[in-house]
Amino acid sequence: MVKEFTDHLRSTKNLSEKTLAAYTSDINMFLSSVSDPSAPDICGYIARLQSAGLKDSSVKRKIVSLRIFYEYLTERGIVERSPFDSLKFRFRTEKRLPKTLTVQEVKRLLASLTPASEKMSEFRLRQSTRDAALIDLMISTGIRISEAAAIKFDDVIVPEHALLIHGKGRKQRIIFISAPETWSRLMEQLRAQRRGGKTEYLFTNHLGDPLTPHGVEAIYAKYAAKANISKHTTPHYLRHTFATNLLANGADLRSVQEILGHSSVATTEIYTEVTSKRKKQVLNKYNYRNKL
Repeated sequence: MVKEFTDHLRSTKNLSEKTLAAYTSDINMFLSSVSDPSAPDICGYIARLQSAGLKDSSVKRKIVSLRIFYEYLTERGIVERSPFDSLKFRFRTEKRLPKTLTVQEVKRLLASLTPASEKMSEFRLRQSTRDAALIDLMISTGIRISEAAAIKFDDVIVPEHALLIHGKGRKQRIIFISAPETWSRLMEQLRAQRRGGKTEYLFTNHLGDPLTPHGVEAIYAKYAAKANISKHTTPHYLRHTFATNLLANGADLRSVQEILGHSSVATTEIYTEVTSKRKKQVLNKYNYRNKL
């Protein structure tokens, strides 16, 4: 039944495999913990999740998963009514600020990218070229690691110095590469990949297969360590850093939303909370207390 449900979502909704896997996990976890799925104690289940220390955001996602699952069962007459029909849940979740790198840390990260050298082996040379292009691209564009891993040759729009990005929900957007060094590294990587002649992907591993998000994370961790950046940092920090600095330097919220590929401007608004440079400018100029 769960498989039929996920197959239904896959064919009718614009959901990623990652989202479908999350729904499946949530539903299986629930079904394994209730004695009668046709008349479950939803409130009791939610209370157990909360007492187990799950974050409110995780509990909210499980509620969404179960709600749409029972809607599916009701529509097909498998259960008479959804247990969620008379239930409403409200959570006061903490608004977490996105974690970013400092500009100095980004400079150290760029400096850690090993320049190609004739003394390197051919394998090491190709690896160095790939890593430099990949990390510089994420710094310069703020794209997600899954988006970087999915770039193919045909997505590179050479005359425009741009990339066609395949984002969440199968939404496409065009990202322009404004930094000359970033574009130069991308072109070097593109030429190297085409010479290999075994793939259509811009970034691949040593077997010639497309990089996975875990592969991108491993590459980033290697250079973050070389740059003496906290071991707790992840490639997603680059996305946060990119967005925060766009807003701090005067970019409008709507443009940043489109560049990042956010479906809602509300998602982008969180970056306005960490643009401390802009806040300092405003307070230095307009705070009445400065003149008292």
